[in-house]
This record gives sequence, structure tokens and C-alpha cells, in this order.
Amino acid sequence: MQVDHRKGPRRRGEALEDAILRAAIEELAEVGYTAVSMERIAIRARTSKAALYRRWSGRPDLIIDAYFKLAASDIDVPDTGSLRADVIALLRRTADRATPAMLHLVFGVLADAGTNEELKTKIRERLALLKPKQMHGILERAEARGEARGGLPERLRTLPLDLIRNEILQYAGGPNVPDEVIEEIVDQVFLPLVRA
Repeated sequence: MQVDHRKGPRRRGEALEDAILRAAIEELAEVGYTAVSMERIAIRARTSKAALYRRWSGRPDLIIDAYFKLAASDIDVPDTGSLRADVIALLRRTADRATPAMLHLVFGVLADAGTNEELKTKIRERLALLKPKQMHGILERAEARGEARGGLPERLRTLPLDLIRNEILQYAGGPNVPDEVIEEIVDQVFLPLVRA
């Protein structure tokens, strides 16, 4: 049944955008990436398709924004008092978020980005903003405690997240990334490179 988006209070700006992004995530969870449509998201958000197209060029663009704003950025950054424990906890939380539905979303967006340079650029930009944000606090606190040296290059600061994403893809469709693999990333690769 079609919902009349004109009924109910009129939302604008950030409130409307937030409702649309939440509707996109809910729609993804319910039907999967390939079945998501702008029309269904608009109905779920109780707005018009025109409101979506004023903000996003199409489905992949909207889904990327929804994923990075509401899904990927939701991971709490741990603060255990130990660099090793913080990075292990962050990698475990990241791996645990890689549900089949989330992987379906990622693969769908990447397939759409295959020939779309603008979409590829947007994905790279969003990842570039997200990764440092998650590792920044952990490394800043570790530097203050004398556990990590300062002035680390950006690629090294985000290395654990790059490596766990690779492992997530290897374990896609099977059991989750084992704790031993996460500990190897931290103990054998990351910590030797960043310790003070």
C-alpha cells in the first residue's frame, strides 16, 4: 500500500535527511542491496522521491551516505588503558559488524562503483575520513602513555583496519574472523611498527 508522505508533520533539513538515511538502512536490512529502490526508501521515510533526488544522485550515493553515517560510524572506540587491548577490541567490533547483510551491501555498492568514477571517489573519500577517526583517539592516548611513538604516517595509523577488512572479505560467508587472527594483526604486524 502506498503511503501518502504529505500526512504527518513536515520535516526539513537535518531531520528529514536523518529520516531518509535511517529508512535506507532499514530497507537494506529488510530486502538487501539489490532490491532497494529509491521509491521504497521514500515511502519508508514518509517523503517524496524528489526529496531524495535533491540530496543524492541515486541509490548507490544514498546507500553510501547511509552506511557511513549510521552504520560504519556507530562502532564505539574502546578506551581500556592499553594500546594492544584497544586495537584488538576495535578490530573485533569491526569484524562483528560484518554481517551477511552488511557484506551484501558492500559488494552491491562496489559492483555499482565498478564503472562509476564519481562513486569510487566518494567511497575512497568516506573511508579516508572514517578510518583515522576510529584510530586517532586510540593512538593519541597510547602516545600520551608512552606506548606508541608520535608522528606516525597516516597509512600506518590505519593499518589494523585495512588488514581486518581484508580478513573480513576472506571469511565472508563463513565463520567470523577468529580472535587469533586479530591478535596476530596486532601483535605481529601493528605493535612492532608503532611501539615507542
